Amino acid sequence: MREESPNVSTATEITGVVQLPDTAYNMWVRGELDDFVHAPQDHRVEVIRGKVVVSPPPLFEHDAITDDIVEAMVMARAAQPDFPWKTSNGAGLSLVGIGDGYIPDLMVLDREIYEAARSARVKTLVPDQVELVVEATSPGNARNDRRPDRESQGHSKWNGYAVAEIPYYLLIDRSPKFARSTLYSIPEQGSAAYLHEESWAFGETVCLPDPFGIEIDTSKWRPWDG
Repeated sequence: MREESPNVSTATEITGVVQLPDTAYNMWVRGELDDFVHAPQDHRVEVIRGKVVVSPPPLFEHDAITDDIVEAMVMARAAQPDFPWKTSNGAGLSLVGIGDGYIPDLMVLDREIYEAARSARVKTLVPDQVELVVEATSPGNARNDRRPDRESQGHSKWNGYAVAEIPYYLLIDRSPKFARSTLYSIPEQGSAAYLHEESWAFGETVCLPDPFGIEIDTSKWRPWDG
């Protein structure tokens, strides 16, 4: 047990530094992990590949990107009364099959599923409820969001989402080296991978295919400084 809260400026793995009385995933599900590791206020605590990862709150320019996606969904709903999708940001996603717990930047759910979860007052969502997850990278946590390099043989949220068979994963890579959005689809549980991808450079319109059928303006999206 650590005696002081960590000074976290980038995503930090702390498993092995703090002795936990139970698995990190079980404590995350029960809502005990944040307090036990003394995570600073507003920081995100996730369990990725079984390790506790504490990340600082995103900057405004990061959140502005996910806000643009939410706005595109809202506009589609206004234009199409039967538009079936709603968004959730800041909620947890429990991947019980692999013992991971994520907090995606954004999740897209069928409206009926969303309302049922709301009525049930669930604390976290599960993969069967989610059609699309969105992650926008930051300098300190990009490797957790991206597809791992073949050389690293690692495991990231990209693999976790595929194992959980979430149909679509939109990765917005804000690194100056990439500055691209990639939509992954056709998850394969056995290989822990998505089999198809389509990408757009920042400035190009992101076209989410059916069942979403919406376009997202990225003309204001910028990579992080550096």
